[in-house]
This record gives sequence, C-alpha cells and structure tokens, in this order.
Amino acid sequence: MDVNNHTKPAQFPGEIHDTPGGGIVLSKLDELINWARANSLWPLTFATSCCGIEMMSVAAAKYDFSRFGFEVARASPRQADVIIIAGTIVNKMAPVLKRLYDQMADPKYVIAMGACAISGGPFFYNTYSVVKGADHVVPVDVYIAGCPPRPEALLHALITLQGKIKSGLTREQIREQYKSAET
Repeated sequence: MDVNNHTKPAQFPGEIHDTPGGGIVLSKLDELINWARANSLWPLTFATSCCGIEMMSVAAAKYDFSRFGFEVARASPRQADVIIIAGTIVNKMAPVLKRLYDQMADPKYVIAMGACAISGGPFFYNTYSVVKGADHVVPVDVYIAGCPPRPEALLHALITLQGKIKSGLTREQIREQYKSAET
C-alpha cells in the first residue's frame, strides 16, 4: 500500500440535494454517527518497546496519519477512542493497561501492534513476567503482525478499524460472523 498516493475520500453516508437556499442532507442517523466516529478517532498511545518508534513515525510528515482522521493523539484515556498497544506487556504493566482501558469512554477500540503485544513476542515468549498477548488483558479489535511492524501496517490497521466502525457492527457481532464463516 503506497500511502504517498492520494486516496479517494470516504463516501459520505447519504445524499445531498441542492435547493435554492442551500443543500439538504438525507441519511440514516446511525450511518451518519458511525461515519463521524470512524473519521475522528483519537488514539491513546501505549508504547512500551521498539514498536513505539514505528508508531511515532506514522504521525511524522512522511506518513502523516492526520489525513486519515487520526490526528489528535491523546495522553489522557478519558479523551481517547482507540488505544494502540505497541510493545511488550509485562505482568506489572497489565493492571495499568486494564485501568487505562476502563477509563476510556464507550465506544472504545484496541489495536495490538507487533509480535510482543499479540503473543508475548519472539524473544520473551516463555518468560514468566510477560503477558502472552494483549487479549489476555483487554479485548483487541485489530492485530498488526511484525517485529516491529512497518508504519504502513499501522495505517492499514487504522483504516481497517475505520471500516469496522462504519459497518456499525459491534465487536461481538463481528466475532459471530467469523465463527459462522469458519463452520
């Protein structure tokens, strides 16, 4: 995926009818709310390892994730929609991650970035002090493979999360779809 090419803007959910005094927008309210949520995600950064460097580069000029609607990175969980877990989660850090997740307002989303956040990592997997994946602490919506994953992978994960939000399905409904597809 070449992020330097200009992408087509997301389709607005509805129709705009021109009238002499201005325009009238016709749409379903749920679709409009999901469109607004998906295009204004405010990430909370939770970087504990080398994946954090790749996450920081996504906000820099070369990749510039602000053009996709993720510009306002927050340091406060009460102002964030999505938490990006980048790196190793040790047992001492797991309660902190859970507390941050609990302090986020609903609806909230989680991205696990890198092998350490997904499965405990290639170097620390059998260590007693490392959590065997972020999904043992909080529910994860999107996983990004790699050690560390490239910045393009994080952009792809954020765009995938936008698609899930625009669909209007809850995390449980999406899991049910995957379970029914497997059988």
